[in-house]
Amino acid sequence: MTNLSGKLLVAMPGMGDTRFEKSVVFLCAHSDAGSMGLIVNKPSVEMKFDELLKQLSINIVPGIVVPDVHFGGPVEIGRGFVLHSSEYGTKETTMQIDDCFAMTATLDVLEDLAQGQGPERVLLALGYAGWGPGQLEAEIGQNGWLTCDASPEVVFAKSNRSKWEAALKTLGVDPLLLSATAGRA
Repeated sequence: MTNLSGKLLVAMPGMGDTRFEKSVVFLCAHSDAGSMGLIVNKPSVEMKFDELLKQLSINIVPGIVVPDVHFGGPVEIGRGFVLHSSEYGTKETTMQIDDCFAMTATLDVLEDLAQGQGPERVLLALGYAGWGPGQLEAEIGQNGWLTCDASPEVVFAKSNRSKWEAALKTLGVDPLLLSATAGRA
C-alpha cells in the first residue's frame, strides 16, 4: 500500500468500533511501522480550549478566537496535538506532513495561540488514533475505511457535523448509498 500520510480516513457504516463511528481521521504518519492520525470531526465534550490553557497556566489575550478541542482518538487521551496550516512551526518542534499540513505537540504552539500569534488554521486534539504494523491496511481491506485526499477546507471546516459527508463527496460518494458489507468485484 502507498504511504497514506496526509490523507483522510473516512469511517464506513458498520465500522464496529463506536469510537470511530462516522469519523474522519487525518493521517499524520503512515509507514510499515504503523500509523498515527487525529479524528478531526469530533469535538470534546469534556474540555474547552480556555479550560485547557488554565490547567497549563497559560494566559489568554482577551478577545482571541479560541479553537474547539477535539477527541483525537482513544490513545493517550491526556496528550495534546495541534494539527495546523504549514506556514507555522519550527524544524525542532513541528512535524511537516505536506505542503498544507503540519503538526506540533509542544506547549509553544498553545502559548502562541493564546497570544493570537499561532497558525492561521488550527485543530487541537486530545489523544490520537494509532495502528500497529499492518493493522490499518487490514481494516481498509475489511471495508472499515475509505481513503481520500485531505483538503484544508474539510479538515479545518467550522462545522464538525459536515466533515464526514464532505470527505465522502470528495470521492463522489453519496453517504445514503453506502453499505456496511464489503464486496469484491
